[in-house]
Amino acid sequence: MDGRVQEPVLKKLKNDYNAQNVDMLTIPGPSLTLAQNKDKEKIQTIKEEIDISVNKHGSKLIAIVGHYDCAGTPKEKEGQIKDIKKSIENIKKWGHDTKIIGIWVDQNWQATEI
Repeated sequence: MDGRVQEPVLKKLKNDYNAQNVDMLTIPGPSLTLAQNKDKEKIQTIKEEIDISVNKHGSKLIAIVGHYDCAGTPKEKEGQIKDIKKSIENIKKWGHDTKIIGIWVDQNWQATEI
């Protein structure tokens, strides 16, 4: 959701994965929501949006992004990375034929794959 994160993530995906078009699904604290797996309504919305991105737009990559100074996931880097990894595990259960990665955006707005 945080606009400060969008450009570094787009740059990373375009440079590392040759992504031409990137569907951005943004909510506050997605990794926390997906890791906790409690808010079934919000998770269903995320799943439906990913289904559209993969099945209708042809996306071959899903990236779960965490970042410095996140209001939606008020945790330090290590806690957010743990949530990102759990989110990836949970999304894999949805059965999409896509690569799923985690990205961390640091205090200098540099995106790094985790």
